[in-house]
Amino acid sequence: DFLQEGEPTSARCDDLAALKSKGCPMEDIENPRGSKQVLEDREVTNRKIGAAEKLKPEAITQIQPQKLILKLRVGEPQTISLKFKRAEDYPIDLYYLMDLSYSMKDDLENVKSLGTALMLEMGKITSDFRIGFGSFVEKTVMPYISTTPAKLRNPCTGDQNCTSPFSYKNVLSLTSEGNKFNELVGKQHISGNLDSPEGGFDAIMQVAVCGEQIGWRNVTRLLVFSTDAGFHFAGDGKLGGIVLPNDGKCHLENNMYTMSHYYDYPSIAHLVQKLSENNIQTIFAVTEEFQAVYKELKNLIPKSAVGTLSSNSSNVIQLIIDAYNSLSSEVILENSKLPKGVTISYKSFCKNGVNDTQEDGRKCSNISIGDEVKFEIHVTANECPKKGQNETIKIKPLGFTEEVEINLQFICECQCQSEGEPNSPACHEGNGTFECGACRCNEGRIGRLCECSTDEVNSEDMDAYCRRENSTEICSNNGECICGQCVCKKRENTNEVYSGKYCECDNFNCDRSNGLICGGNGICKCRVCECFPNFTGSACDCSLDTSPCMASNGQICNGRGTCECGTCNCTDPKFQGPTCETCQTCLGVCAEHKDCVQCRAFDKGEKKETCSQECMHFNMTRVESRDKLPQPGQPDPLSHCKEKDVDDCWFYFTYSVNSNGEASVHVVETPECPSGPDIIPIVAGVVAGIVLIGLALLLIWKLLMIIHDRREFAKFEKEKMNAKWDTVSQEAFISLNTVV
Repeated sequence: DFLQEGEPTSARCDDLAALKSKGCPMEDIENPRGSKQVLEDREVTNRKIGAAEKLKPEAITQIQPQKLILKLRVGEPQTISLKFKRAEDYPIDLYYLMDLSYSMKDDLENVKSLGTALMLEMGKITSDFRIGFGSFVEKTVMPYISTTPAKLRNPCTGDQNCTSPFSYKNVLSLTSEGNKFNELVGKQHISGNLDSPEGGFDAIMQVAVCGEQIGWRNVTRLLVFSTDAGFHFAGDGKLGGIVLPNDGKCHLENNMYTMSHYYDYPSIAHLVQKLSENNIQTIFAVTEEFQAVYKELKNLIPKSAVGTLSSNSSNVIQLIIDAYNSLSSEVILENSKLPKGVTISYKSFCKNGVNDTQEDGRKCSNISIGDEVKFEIHVTANECPKKGQNETIKIKPLGFTEEVEINLQFICECQCQSEGEPNSPACHEGNGTFECGACRCNEGRIGRLCECSTDEVNSEDMDAYCRRENSTEICSNNGECICGQCVCKKRENTNEVYSGKYCECDNFNCDRSNGLICGGNGICKCRVCECFPNFTGSACDCSLDTSPCMASNGQICNGRGTCECGTCNCTDPKFQGPTCETCQTCLGVCAEHKDCVQCRAFDKGEKKETCSQECMHFNMTRVESRDKLPQPGQPDPLSHCKEKDVDDCWFYFTYSVNSNGEASVHVVETPECPSGPDIIPIVAGVVAGIVLIGLALLLIWKLLMIIHDRREFAKFEKEKMNAKWDTVSQEAFISLNTVV
């Protein structure tokens, strides 16, 4: 009885809140949660170099935990914490792979003593160090080498004694005897080829996959690739008629690669895969000329480094030490292929509080020996596997053999499915399994209770039971007819439901208000709103609450209207506003009653003569001061008034009406009359102003006269000077005539 009529059985599955809202008790809700279980959790190893305790490599632990089970429910991530700590005195295997083409002749002389010298230097890092040596030249077919018999015996020109060309040779498997390295390498001879790129990728592939012959242990594995030239890669073999892709398998016989003429060079991606699978970290020791090429290659190969090799390889030991420190100072997590629908994300907690997410969350840099870093890993199943089987994924730090094994178990069924009752009487005489409150029909049976046989059902006959009277629509076009019963469609929004015998009902096509179904104040049932208490209307948008209609005087709509849906409908046309209290053409309460209060309290005003006839409709009480007037907060609505009387004095009163409609007035018995002006200060101020203005005018007049007199005096002085000049001129003229 949980489902409404017409609802499909799948409607029993929903989110928790929806099931609760539909009335499903908590004890009847199955909601399994994901979990994690740690199966193996050895602590990371703490020991120092030179310690008396000698541990086997497999006894050293650098990553924790090692094995666990995750139970995943779709959409619910499970989080695991992973700890990594670089162990001190961790064993190292180093394989030196050298290009023995003719251009590396001087380099070979320096490498011959590399064994003991490198053992001595690496002894400062680990007490368990092994070294091996291999060499490569090129594929033994044209056009990479000359195939004439003489050139096959000695590919070098002149009197140079060179060994026959070869693709790859494992000279020395990994050993802890440095002297043996020197001895065997000292017996090696340079060879030669025709083209500049070398066949180094063939050699790297064999070193990676021939672990048994090389002697790799489950420890730190370093491959030093030394050359002064570029490299051939997949596709270049076609020049020699070799078209078969490299198979990525070991083909060493008597320590020689025997299939170089048969398989093409490996691709870079193929090398990356094999190096990663075998936890090999690569150090490219190349000359300055090819630095740019190998740095690009380094970007494609995780956990690899590039060092600049001097022209005669004299700096190779320091190059290896520097590259090893660089590689070991960074930890990068990688995971195996994930099952379909499973995603994984990382968050790193590195040194000095550096945290990262997404791709950078996989790695931590600048890690020293003994440092501990942590990772937070979130695993999420976005869908269930088709067969529901368990899956296993592995997470490991690149370049390390240790890994975390995670067994994924998927929660794809409810517990009640395993508790089903086969051939249950509840399913029409045992025609189905009753599980999780519903029937799962046996093969050949259909219907909600498995009451119909697929062989006996005539769809046209059954469709008649799924049509409403006088209608041609089957299940109102909102469902399908199964065994004469409508099974309604499910909508994308699980909160929207079709129901009813003919799927004619739904809970989302009711009237709306403010964009909400039933205004958010009711429940939509069969396209009709059922309103919550205190709401009514087709969209439940009419509130029965009268508090918004309450006027300031405590009356609903000020006694001048009706409250409808929480809004006042004013019946008096003069009044308006949300509570019918605004009247643009009305006198206020105070102005309306001031004349009557004035005549009754002070025996004056316009209604003095008619006071006894017009102003006896209220009870009046005199008080001594404004403080004695009634204050707001009393039960009856109250108005405080301040008005002027005929003598321009202010008088104060209050007006209120009680619940029985009786009006009461309280008035202050003594009006406040303004005092007359003080004449003396006014007269004194006026006189002082006149005197000051007069003095100011006299001073201005005096100043103007002084300026005028000075101008006249200056003019007089100028004219006086001009008169003196005229006298002198006349005397000079007379004396000049006398001489003549």
